[in-house]
Amino acid sequence: MSPPAGRRDAEHVFRTLAGPVHGYLRASAAQECDDLLGDVFVDVTRSLARFDGDDDALRRWVFTIAHNRLVDERRRVERRRRLTPVAAAPSASQPEPFDPELEAALGQLTADQRDVIVLRFVADLPLDAVASVTGRNVSAVKALQHRALARLHAQLGGSDTLEVRARAV
Repeated sequence: MSPPAGRRDAEHVFRTLAGPVHGYLRASAAQECDDLLGDVFVDVTRSLARFDGDDDALRRWVFTIAHNRLVDERRRVERRRRLTPVAAAPSASQPEPFDPELEAALGQLTADQRDVIVLRFVADLPLDAVASVTGRNVSAVKALQHRALARLHAQLGGSDTLEVRARAV
């Protein structure tokens, strides 16, 4: 995936992980995906020289930064929503959905369930990495994943449909 740690550069990390990070942010219903993506890679660029680890650790580290930025955005939006009258709330333009039914089904999950599903299946992180990114233990991640997949299965009407749609994300 990338050159040895000493030869790793920000451009290579961006080319390798920007797509999956953007998919994670978009599938997590981030309001400003492109802005958040830029913020994530500004943080990555600033700290990359201090990073020490293999490719899997790098991927976990980048997705941890992305997850933290997403949590910050959700908090900002919630604060703004509480402080802004409904009639004056700005409307954010959303990108075209991956699959409208899948996006709607993901929207019915709790934020924690959606984070786990998107990190597992869009970001393609293993359970232990998702646990690390979200600050939970592996058992909690498995439980969230199980409940989320059951809910998605019920909403989308079958495992074959769910698998095909998950790959499209």
